Amino acid sequence: MLEEKEMLIDVDEKPEFWAGILLSFQHVFSMFGATILVPIITGLPISAALMMSGVGTLIYHFVTKSKIPVYLGSSFAFIGAMQIAIQQLDGDISASQTGIMLVGLGYLIIALLIKMIGTSWIDKIMPPIVIGPMIMVIGLGLSATAVQNAGLVAGAQWQNILVAFITFSITAFINTKATGFFKIIPFLVGIIGGYISAWILGIVDITPVIEANWFSLPELYLPFKNTLFNSYNIYLGPEAWAFLPLILVTAAEHIGDHTVISKMTRRNFLKDPGLSATFTGDGLASLISAFFGGPANTTYGENVGVIGLTRVASVRVVRNAAIISIGLSFFSKFTALLSTIPSPVIGGMSFLLYGVIASSGLKVMIDERTDFSKARNLVIASAMLVIGLGGAVLDIGPLVISGTALSAIVGVLLNLILPYEE
Repeated sequence: MLEEKEMLIDVDEKPEFWAGILLSFQHVFSMFGATILVPIITGLPISAALMMSGVGTLIYHFVTKSKIPVYLGSSFAFIGAMQIAIQQLDGDISASQTGIMLVGLGYLIIALLIKMIGTSWIDKIMPPIVIGPMIMVIGLGLSATAVQNAGLVAGAQWQNILVAFITFSITAFINTKATGFFKIIPFLVGIIGGYISAWILGIVDITPVIEANWFSLPELYLPFKNTLFNSYNIYLGPEAWAFLPLILVTAAEHIGDHTVISKMTRRNFLKDPGLSATFTGDGLASLISAFFGGPANTTYGENVGVIGLTRVASVRVVRNAAIISIGLSFFSKFTALLSTIPSPVIGGMSFLLYGVIASSGLKVMIDERTDFSKARNLVIASAMLVIGLGGAVLDIGPLVISGTALSAIVGVLLNLILPYEE
């Protein structure tokens, strides 16, 4: 069993220069499973996602006075709503952009309420029995994506399965058996090893890299019908308002991630700098990201997983990762190279990352000693998990609530309605 001092993850740690740089690259690479996949699925540019994740992280660090090793990246919770909004407007991303900005504004309102009346109301509507299953739904909800990317589906090619297995095995082996420097960069080594194996097996197409320019400006889009100078028509149709229920989901993820990092580092970030600051930073990051055509930013479960597995939580490392991400968004050859990373490589790495997210939700309930002998707790968790993972959809006219958002709403309502047992 590890001693207490060995379990402590130091936020103030300052690794040696090259170690810090490689650790920063690992944080950048660890987000590729989501940050690349979100724009690929929704049709947004990879360069915009890279740039705005970096910009959003720097905004967050500025607001929170660089006290928390949090990286902001593209949120999977928004994928369904983004796809529906873009599809209903025949490929126009205006509704999606506006919807994400509304969620960002919702975060700022939450931050203001916390500043004015404290956090007791959050504790009441989102206790550990609600937050824990929410985080689990986010992690386990991503598991299907990991399995599909890994090629573990009917009719898959053996090469894809082998590449995913190699990527996972390298990452797991480095994390559990390596010593010294390599132990703190398991995901970076895993991605490189997986990419090389994919190259050898002939499932890497580098044509996009060859055709891309060396440098170019990131592809950014302003949320206006035509252009900034020709029209100021921000889309506020029902497709945009349908994003609002996602505030519950991402707010729970936000609180959950900060709770987990607080426990990892033995620091109470919910008090210092406080949820008012963290929600403000997160909300501004999403608002600005969406304004320029990027995906919604959120506290990044993957990087919480990286911190948990590598036990390195240096704020400077995370901040440098944001700067690297911004720089790479201008490097067209690199963004093109990212687009050539085969799905099995992302899938193999995601097996660990998404599992860590789900396990973090379980850990929240364990640490808070949630009593599942109480029927109330069992009902709330069971309903949330089944709704969140079962693909439930509630279609109310123009408003469609599904998956994680519906699970969060049900959890909050059940927590408020069900009586406490004596």
